[in-house]
Amino acid sequence: MYIEDCSATKTLTAAATRAMDRLYDSGARLMRRVYDRRLHDTAVLDAARHFPDAERFQSNWRTIRAEALEVAAGLARIPRFHEVMREQADISANDGRDWRMYIMQAYGVRFPSNLARCPALAALVAQSPDVLSASFSFLAPGKYIPPHRGPFRGILRGYLVLSMPLDAEGMPAATLSVDGRAHRLHDGEFMLWDDTFEHEVRNASDEVRIVLLLDIRRRRMPLDLRLLSNAVIALVRLGIRLRGSRIAV
Repeated sequence: MYIEDCSATKTLTAAATRAMDRLYDSGARLMRRVYDRRLHDTAVLDAARHFPDAERFQSNWRTIRAEALEVAAGLARIPRFHEVMREQADISANDGRDWRMYIMQAYGVRFPSNLARCPALAALVAQSPDVLSASFSFLAPGKYIPPHRGPFRGILRGYLVLSMPLDAEGMPAATLSVDGRAHRLHDGEFMLWDDTFEHEVRNASDEVRIVLLLDIRRRRMPLDLRLLSNAVIALVRLGIRLRGSRIAV
């Protein structure tokens, strides 16, 4: 009887997980349609116009990198992305290679123990109220993140390269492709982009690629979309608080 009960519980749990995944996908598609009708920005945006604080992060990239490398010394303890967000298993657990995320802040929810290990970055985030999330992204050698789209145009994605492997020609060996265009950034370079456009990442090297990822509040929107974005951010923030124990390292 106990074995049967356990089997039934696992079946129900799996069914509930699939239902939640379908709900997430449906909600993401609906959310994109709402914003797509009103926003017509390109996939990659001018950081000086949309996020002037980018210069502050970029000018301090070496200090941020030093903190990221200290965190990387305990890489095995940092959760894989799908261990933080099970909805991302298809892009995080797709090939058996690690994509680990050291999350210091998520949609305004701070993780003090993680932030405490990176005081310089924590100070920069505190000075930039539009930065909702800040994470170090560690992409394992050979890791491929297949094409996917983010759910929500109310934020923009900041991408600051901290440690980029190079190929035999001295070119960046990890590629971020957004809306069909490949971007190869060197250490210290910053890109601001909209992750609701289809994108993929490939680390074609035998070294870990490290970048700082920022989620940045999109300000240049009509009032009704700003209000909708504030509501979505509050809802996501609540969900993060409920699963926060998975994030703190």
